[in-house]
Amino acid sequence: MDDFTEYVAARWQVLVRSAVLLGCSHPEAEDLVQTVLERCLVKWKRVSAVDDRDAYVHRMLVNSFLSARRRRWTGEKPSAALPEHADQDRTAGVDDADLMTRALDRLPTDQRTAVVLRYYAHLTEQQMASVLGVAAGTVKSRLSRAVKALAQDPNLAELREIL
Repeated sequence: MDDFTEYVAARWQVLVRSAVLLGCSHPEAEDLVQTVLERCLVKWKRVSAVDDRDAYVHRMLVNSFLSARRRRWTGEKPSAALPEHADQDRTAGVDDADLMTRALDRLPTDQRTAVVLRYYAHLTEQQMASVLGVAAGTVKSRLSRAVKALAQDPNLAELREIL
């Protein structure tokens, strides 16, 4: 595997995530990163000789993002027919995820770990006990305390109303 291929394999996800955080949708971010990496490949000798390659490539990413935004008008376009429904408001999902992340951050580490392993990784209680190196009863009590704390968290009241 050559140096460029190794770099792309190692940095692809970070670059795509950076593009998403700049304001691209996920497909737009992948296209932007692909364009930047294509430019990098053409000038790989110069890029690989730079002291901080990641900073250089991220600078290229930001410049490409800004150039693409300058060229493209993203305002309203006239249409003969109106859509039957409005686009979804995706900010609510971000807000909900932020609420949950903050609530998880307020839990003690052992309880937060139990919640993540059970509800995100979908491990069974026995698998969790094995991963954590504790008895299954300990897993149950940690999970019970965590769920109780989350249920009583006043900041999650708005999220519970939605669900």
